[in-house]
Amino acid sequence: MEILIGILKIILAIVLATIVGKGVAKLKLPAILGWLITGMIIGPYAFGLLDNELLNAQWYKNISHFFECAVGLMFAKELIFKKLKAYGKQIVTITIFESVGTFVVVSAVFAVVCHILNMPLYLSIIFGGIALATAPAPALSIVSGFKTKGPITNSLIPIAMIDDVVAIIVFFTVNSYIASLGSTESGSIIGVILVSVALPIVLGATIGFVISLVLKRDLKKNQIMFATITSLVATFAISYFIDNFILPEPSLNYMFVGMAAFTTVANLISEHKMEQVVNSCTPIVGIGFIIMIMNLGAPLDYRLILSAGSLTAIYILSRAFGKYFSTYLGAKVSKADDNVKKYLGFVLLPHSGVSLVFTGMAVTTLNTFDSESAVIIQGTIAAAAVINEVFAVILAKKGFDWGGEIGTKK
Repeated sequence: MEILIGILKIILAIVLATIVGKGVAKLKLPAILGWLITGMIIGPYAFGLLDNELLNAQWYKNISHFFECAVGLMFAKELIFKKLKAYGKQIVTITIFESVGTFVVVSAVFAVVCHILNMPLYLSIIFGGIALATAPAPALSIVSGFKTKGPITNSLIPIAMIDDVVAIIVFFTVNSYIASLGSTESGSIIGVILVSVALPIVLGATIGFVISLVLKRDLKKNQIMFATITSLVATFAISYFIDNFILPEPSLNYMFVGMAAFTTVANLISEHKMEQVVNSCTPIVGIGFIIMIMNLGAPLDYRLILSAGSLTAIYILSRAFGKYFSTYLGAKVSKADDNVKKYLGFVLLPHSGVSLVFTGMAVTTLNTFDSESAVIIQGTIAAAAVINEVFAVILAKKGFDWGGEIGTKK
């Protein structure tokens, strides 16, 4: 009975998010902003339709993980290797500049702040480590909703993927260093990278190879749909088994697995058939996007906007400055398209989901020896997540718009 009520709540939440998204879209803003706001309004800190009990329920997490695999399918269609080949060195250069550049800028700014406010200097690199990550889902929902096409769109997905790798390496290095300051045993950075990045890619690629053998066959439209949905279920089931029964603790990135699986498929079957595969699951992917964004919004306390202080403002502005100008510099060095130089930085601003995960880890580490600093980190980033995500989504959409890549809205 409890699960049934929970499912009805989820359906109602999706309906509400869809309505609000359409209303926001009429204002020529991305629907994702409506989904995000809906998540905040119906989350635990407001009306509580999606309360903590539901959000923390294992069955709900499993549903969310399935849809994360499905969203990975939408990302995958953009990762055709022969198309990306021309961008190879350029993509890597831009990513390294924007990731490391953001870390350096935010860390440097907060080093000054920490000195002035007499706070521990090591907080500066924690802020920097949290700031460099990018959340691809918001920008990609704009790509899907507005049919964006062009060099900014082509650069976004591979940059977001590589960015996650750099973010994990930098943040866990920082977190391990902070843990050592409190004489706490730090986990293996290499182990974390293997589980967070390598395992999803290898697992997904293996699953994708098997799926491609099926989809290469001469299939009718309804057979392609059945095969794709079955493949999604199988991808989730295998991932769930490994995550819950083989790994020491659940930590698998399901979206990465889905992305890797269907990226492999996309590169082993024809583009025409891949388009059919994607189209056959459009409703599932659409629901997945809405659930993912609501899950980003629900844990955010809207009241933090009112209580946000100077540290939150400094964090948001220094991160935006670092992201934009580091991306610009990387694009200039790699001789990227002018629109990529000018506008890609705006598209890479969203990051609330990643920032909250990293913040939770940093707070857990700090609580072992410096709980006062843990409160500073948690309050600053939580408030920034609320404020930044609203404006970041608007600026991400404007980035595509200014770059001339907005098509006809669906």
